[in-house]
Amino acid sequence: MSYRVRFAASALRDWNKLGVTVRQQFEKVLRRRAENPHVPAARLHAKGNVYKIKLRDAGYRLAYEVLDDVLIIFVLGVGRRDEGYEELLRSGRESLDDFD
Repeated sequence: MSYRVRFAASALRDWNKLGVTVRQQFEKVLRRRAENPHVPAARLHAKGNVYKIKLRDAGYRLAYEVLDDVLIIFVLGVGRRDEGYEELLRSGRESLDDFD
């Protein structure tokens, strides 16, 4: 069964600011992750069910949480490599609280 992708409000704003090429690269990976979202190598340690997607050449990161009970990949944040995951996750977690 395939997972659906949903965005935190702040992540969606950042997503819409991305260039077309970067967005397409993320979309390609998200389609694969919708079939298998639990990738051990991409898990953010000590963050529970949170995983990352890295676009090394473009210098972007995407963090998402897997909600297995409702089959959703919830995108918490999208940003440049230098922003760090804590900043990406902060506002996305607030949206996740509203989502539940």
